[in-house]
Amino acid sequence: MEKKSFIKPRTMSAVKDFVCVLPALVFLGIFTYYPICKLIQISFTDWNLLNERWNYVGLKNWIWLFNGSGTKHLLNSLKVTVLYSIGELTITLLGGLIFALVFGRLNKSFSIMRAIVFMPKYVAMSSAAVIFLWILNTDTGILNYLLNCVGLPSVDWLGNRNTALISVLMLTGWRAIGYGMMIYLSAMIGISRDYYEAASLDGATAVQSFFKITLPMLSPTTLFLFVTTFISSMKVFQSVDILTSGGPYRATEVFVYTIYKYAMEDFRMDRASVVAIAFFVLLLVVTASTFKISNRSVHYDS
Repeated sequence: MEKKSFIKPRTMSAVKDFVCVLPALVFLGIFTYYPICKLIQISFTDWNLLNERWNYVGLKNWIWLFNGSGTKHLLNSLKVTVLYSIGELTITLLGGLIFALVFGRLNKSFSIMRAIVFMPKYVAMSSAAVIFLWILNTDTGILNYLLNCVGLPSVDWLGNRNTALISVLMLTGWRAIGYGMMIYLSAMIGISRDYYEAASLDGATAVQSFFKITLPMLSPTTLFLFVTTFISSMKVFQSVDILTSGGPYRATEVFVYTIYKYAMEDFRMDRASVVAIAFFVLLLVVTASTFKISNRSVHYDS
């Protein structure tokens, strides 16, 4: 007689599915969730890399961050990071959309121009930052040379607190605008021409078609670019580290660079972990709020 299995087929399928995803779960547990738990643990200690021992200090580090000397630096880092994020979002979304409209023609000449605009995205940030160190140099930089050629005075781009963050955004825009252009261009190509033909039959102008058809149909792409660009802008570090080192006078000290300074320069892992957790919560809240709000205004083509 044929033996009957006591395990239901659905149960066997669930077990097989779990075994398949188990390596990924182990990987996430070791390299994602364990470090987060360890970070939370460190935030309740006085761990200084210069000392061999550390002790639990309760909420001392959190009080230092929100009701102590760390509050001033936290608010400054938040302000600088928000300003930088607004700049990068504007460059990527608005600049990318404009470039997509300008270089939208599908012929060989425009393909070459699109490739030239997009090419900086492939340049490593460290290499690009070193190039911009020379371009923005006060004495020998090519940007000041061009300003002098038209009769304008030289500018201390990286040493002036009013222009330092703008200088970092120059590098960001040079690398990011081509990416936004290509994302928008690929989305525009996917919009059915039937919409525009129907609009033209109704007497709509090109401007009206853009605002009534193109922009609404691009809302999912805009949401994607907004979220990914916002997260990457909040995590900016390498360009700031190479160009300005957070200066002058903390004018470019973004969140991640603040964490780096506490951990690697001050050797205060306890304070660095507290700032890192606050940064993580901020990213989580803003991203979740963006998705919540965007559900009302994003239109998906059926």
